[in-house]
Amino acid sequence: MKTHQVFLAQLSAYCCSTCFYIAWFQTHWLKVANFMFFPPIKNNLFLVIRMETGGSPAVAVKKTTLSPKAIISQKFGTNAIYEVEEVQEPAENGCPGLAISQKRPCLYRCILQLPEISVMSGTFKKKKEAEQSAAEMAIKELGIQISTSSPTLQEAWDKLVDRIAHLFSDEFLSYLHPLSGHLRAALQREGDLYGLVPVPVMAIFDSRLSNLCKSINPKVESNPFLAIPLIMRAATRSSGLVASSEEQLWIRRQDPYPPEIMESSVSQTSGSPLSTLIEAVRIPCSLEKTVEPVTLDVSSTGYYMDVIAKKLGLTDATSVLASRTVGKASSEARLYFAAHQSYLLDMSSDPLIVNEALRFEGSLNARASYFCGQSIYGDAILASIGYTWKSKDLFYEDVTVQSYYRMLINKIPSGVYKLSREAVLTAELPLVFTTRANWRGSLPREILCMFCRQHRLSEPDFSVVSTPLKGLSESTTSHKKLQGIDSTEEEIECANGGAIATGTCESAESAVTYQCEVKIFSKCHHLIIECFPKNSFKKQNDSIQNTSLKVLSWLNAYFKDIDMPLEKLNSTANILDIRICHENFFKEFALCRSIHNVYHSETQGVKFLEPNSLSMLNTMPGQAVFSLSIEGPDSGVCPSNGSLLFISYSVSLVTEDEHTKEILESSDEFEFEIGAGAVIPHLEAVVTQLSVGQSACFKTDLAPKEFILAAAVDSARNFSLLSSESCCLEYSITLLRVTEPLEERMEQALFSPPLSKQRVEYAVQHIRQSHATTLVDFGCGSGSLLDALLNHPTSLEKVVGIDISQKSLSRAAKILHSKLSKNTDANAPFSGIKSAILYDGSITIFDSRLCEFDIGTCLEMAYCC
Repeated sequence: MKTHQVFLAQLSAYCCSTCFYIAWFQTHWLKVANFMFFPPIKNNLFLVIRMETGGSPAVAVKKTTLSPKAIISQKFGTNAIYEVEEVQEPAENGCPGLAISQKRPCLYRCILQLPEISVMSGTFKKKKEAEQSAAEMAIKELGIQISTSSPTLQEAWDKLVDRIAHLFSDEFLSYLHPLSGHLRAALQREGDLYGLVPVPVMAIFDSRLSNLCKSINPKVESNPFLAIPLIMRAATRSSGLVASSEEQLWIRRQDPYPPEIMESSVSQTSGSPLSTLIEAVRIPCSLEKTVEPVTLDVSSTGYYMDVIAKKLGLTDATSVLASRTVGKASSEARLYFAAHQSYLLDMSSDPLIVNEALRFEGSLNARASYFCGQSIYGDAILASIGYTWKSKDLFYEDVTVQSYYRMLINKIPSGVYKLSREAVLTAELPLVFTTRANWRGSLPREILCMFCRQHRLSEPDFSVVSTPLKGLSESTTSHKKLQGIDSTEEEIECANGGAIATGTCESAESAVTYQCEVKIFSKCHHLIIECFPKNSFKKQNDSIQNTSLKVLSWLNAYFKDIDMPLEKLNSTANILDIRICHENFFKEFALCRSIHNVYHSETQGVKFLEPNSLSMLNTMPGQAVFSLSIEGPDSGVCPSNGSLLFISYSVSLVTEDEHTKEILESSDEFEFEIGAGAVIPHLEAVVTQLSVGQSACFKTDLAPKEFILAAAVDSARNFSLLSSESCCLEYSITLLRVTEPLEERMEQALFSPPLSKQRVEYAVQHIRQSHATTLVDFGCGSGSLLDALLNHPTSLEKVVGIDISQKSLSRAAKILHSKLSKNTDANAPFSGIKSAILYDGSITIFDSRLCEFDIGTCLEMAYCC
């Protein structure tokens, strides 16, 4: 016996080598199998020594936590019936005193029916949460004991053998389960293939089988194909229930199913079998070859995996591997490719040892691997087809070349935004986040989260820091010293005899500013990118969205120039307050470089129109815009920075001689904010020259090829045009209407603080000096002045707001009601106001209720005679 290696590390670290493991134990000494754990050294760190005694290397068994629904499924199977219903709760009056009902969010409730009991969950926003709640209630009602201990290695093997036996049982064949569909299809195969179920299919389509394999070998988490030898080994221990092949990757049931099970489960087709043509895409291994469409001819009595095998040049489905799903979460799109001989194991060998030797000698399919985050070798077929939980029928969707390119651009930030706007050749990821009201498409935070999921990274980590404003924090501190007591309960009353809501005074959101830090980690929790901008924002959401946009902008710049020198990469990151962990970053995005370099080089090879071959009379310098022509009279209504524009447009692929013109993209009404970079620069430069009602037509150089093919419905024809002709893009746009920017946003651009805020602060200052006890605010609007008065110590005891707009009164009621009802912070600024009333009325109409007030205010109100 000799010491092999000594390794000391923190508990949070994870070592991928099978020679080292880190564990947390509360005991001082523990000796287990071939490991010896010494007493804690510091902060629960342990010294781990592996002792070589021969035999198989020890394997760390990963603990799997089952959800309540999974536990119920284990106990009752198909006898557990979930019924989810939508709950229609009555709309509530969210504004006390105003008859303005507020729409409630959609809620769901689940009824779980079991053989012994029936339970009903509470209401939840998501159906899944309602189902899990019902399952949890049933577990408590039935007194089911949940085991929290991790299974031993032998227990995991035993459960794997039992699971395989269950999958080939009589009852499972009739289940609505993705894998049972494959079992039924296998029973329709002919000749020697009858009843043979491909093992890769079992590893992919049964999550419980996969989880058991992860318990035996944690590396299955990162490489699901490592489950194949484990399943093959377990099948040999199934006591004659199933048979398997050492030369091919299949398992079948030895005894035939009973006739009654066959009749009820396997559909019998009379007459000629029906044929279904399904579109798919072939992704060649060689980057020099282009992706191409293929058609799968699937018979109603055939097995679709055999059809895919034939397209890959294989004999049958037992030689086909399937990847994890790619694209949207609800999709069945997967990559199918040939299994390597490394998976055909000698059953006398130890599968855990052989797993370490599973290395392919073939060529890596970089494009396919980039899509799914798994190593794929040789040619692959991308198809959306399979069996689901919802039906016994085969589910399928066509996957076209356009679909492939849309999935490809969905892996870069600008592509995610373009697809969310359904404007691949027109929209562009904005440079700034101004307001939520003016943003169109997916928000920056949503895009960043989607980007991380697409690249199989951890969810972004958002940390928000709030900082009190200096002036307000000083007054708050001094006010606390003066009062020396806890905040008392106040009340707010809304007009028309409305309800009374009580609460303590809440510090306003404007009293603090927010900064957001974003960190992106790998799945192994290695830091890749972090961003902590110096600028702060009044709203927490604005800080999150702006920081997310900074990260997205930098990633976008990287994908546009993927061979960017390291110095430039660092300088662009520094400008955006971004720090990169270079080693981790390039490791996670290694495949991106080869993939996107291919498309950049392909675009560079396309023939572009020469500038002198077009009319240069109206060329815009620096914008690569040619043959600009504007039609229609000048209406005088022109866009300006911050305006919301509505345009109709079409984008066409045009050849040099203009004999061929293919429309790629169009929209009857497209909305965007001018000056935010929300559209391509060429279009924004042109539209600023238009007035409402005018139209323009111009030509530009080609966009990158993947964007053109993602927009083109007829990808084959457009690809041939790109390869054989000198061509360009032609844009035809019409400016439909312009919405001028809000005054507040214009003020923010010209004044700091905005004039509206300066006016309120000026009014508050004079009100505090007046020593008045009652106040009426004419034209109170959304209650900005009344809101500000609640943040400062004043002599006021009663305030009243009046406005002609019920919509504005509604917002004011929400703000004031929230401020007085939700705050429980004893450090909040104290206000002596005991009553706040809102009236629906006009300053031009006499109202006796407004008499005998000490002071009246009227801010930012216009009246037209």
